[in-house]
Amino acid sequence: MTEPGGVHLDTSFLIRALLPGTPEAARLEGWFDGGRTLSLSAVVWAEFLAGPLDDGTLGVARRLVGEATPITGAHAEQAARLFNLSGRRRSSLPDCLIAAAAIDAEAVLATADPHFARFVDAGLQLADA
Repeated sequence: MTEPGGVHLDTSFLIRALLPGTPEAARLEGWFDGGRTLSLSAVVWAEFLAGPLDDGTLGVARRLVGEATPITGAHAEQAARLFNLSGRRRSSLPDCLIAAAAIDAEAVLATADPHFARFVDAGLQLADA
């Protein structure tokens, strides 16, 4: 579990944050320099590893976030709740799992995907835009 005050990264954010000069890269650097705990769920890590991806980018990502947070049974239950609350959208279960892991960790979710806003009423905290 990530300590409160941590930042969970979504795949969309991580991909952009690893591109020099992007707003996401600047935000990630600020969090890192400020001592914020950076993490991501195993779902995000799997999406990221699906690439395309080069060895250099993979190495940087591993150093930034360390080991991915495993998905637990509690995450699965929370994800099912989010899935049902948000209208049972086709292909949205991975996003529900990502949101559930961030909620459980009491972390903010850094994402470039506006679809995660639908989980705010259920307890997801989004990193400020």
